[in-house]
Amino acid sequence: MATPTAATRIRRQLRTSPWLFAAPGLLVTGAFVLYPFVSTLVNSFTDRRTLLPGHFVGLANFRELLHDDMFWTGLRNSTLYVLCVVPALVVLPLLLALLVQKNIPGITFFRSAFYTPVVASIVVVGLIWVWLLDERGLVNALLETVGIGRVGFLSDQWLLLLSAMAVTVWKGLGYYMIIYLAALANVPRELHEAAAVDGAGAVRRFFSVTLPAVRSTMVLVAALSSVAAFKVFSEVYLMAGPSGGPAGEDTTLVMLVQRTGTGLTGRVGYASALSVVVFVVTVALMLLVLRADRKEEA
Repeated sequence: MATPTAATRIRRQLRTSPWLFAAPGLLVTGAFVLYPFVSTLVNSFTDRRTLLPGHFVGLANFRELLHDDMFWTGLRNSTLYVLCVVPALVVLPLLLALLVQKNIPGITFFRSAFYTPVVASIVVVGLIWVWLLDERGLVNALLETVGIGRVGFLSDQWLLLLSAMAVTVWKGLGYYMIIYLAALANVPRELHEAAAVDGAGAVRRFFSVTLPAVRSTMVLVAALSSVAAFKVFSEVYLMAGPSGGPAGEDTTLVMLVQRTGTGLTGRVGYASALSVVVFVVTVALMLLVLRADRKEEA
């Protein structure tokens, strides 16, 4: 038998080496992304429970969703979260980036201060805001001092949801500010100088130079924040509690998935169906953002 030549061995190594380097990443992706996704999709068509294997029930779980009041409550709250949080996280970080992009003495301190909430644990952040907004918290104490009276930030259905939205925006400002700073650094200075020579003021340069230059970044921020807002869990869970606020009226879809699918009697099949709906809606949100961007380009 003829032994392989050096050229043949090199060709074999060139074919196999990339797969050897990619194997660890592929294994991790398969174990922690692909397998859970397929398992959830399969379970959504069964009546599986935590300690029971379950049987195939077809679309029964999805039909049940249509008659589940808590599903519609969670869908309403998650949709409101997107509608309120995403515009704020698209506009406010851009304005913040414009303020801190200049190289002036002490600006590094402010950049670090604005970014600090991003690296802080969401549990710690949530507990701090719960203490601040509690009936006997600092905010209500200040309001009572100035004669306004105590406000039920954590006991009123809509105030609680708005408070959770405010925490989400506050925590995400620094993260998206960094993304905008990177985009603003790539805007040619000559464009601003040319606009200034033509007599354009700061506001006009912002709309005619800055916004078109960071438009693609705004689309990216809108897509990322839309997905994150629709899948919100920690902020509402920490502020509203496991029950989802008064009568569960502040429950989001992800909270409903957690509540339904956990515990010794958890309905894993029904929770998987809820998870599939969340996945479909988040993909639809990203497609809508990208389609809107393409229409504006056209």
